[in-house]
Amino acid sequence: MALFVIERNFAEQLDMKPEEVKAIEDLNDQIGISWLFSFLSADSKRTYCLYEAKDPDQLRKQAEQLGIPADEIIEVSKFDPSAMH
Repeated sequence: MALFVIERNFAEQLDMKPEEVKAIEDLNDQIGISWLFSFLSADSKRTYCLYEAKDPDQLRKQAEQLGIPADEIIEVSKFDPSAMH
């Protein structure tokens, strides 16, 4: 599985309820992707989400089914500075 960062731009502030998070997790399980964590921008209009997936098409499919944006999908690799000591 590869790592991907998804940038999502929202017109309104994002306010997710527990049942919405559960619906995303259920769909992720069906598609075969893992949502690792997200960062929310200071203005609460963008999220940067880290996912594990086979390819970006899985992430586009998830976004389409959920009706949420996936404005940028970037494949990344992990760098752990603490491992350099």
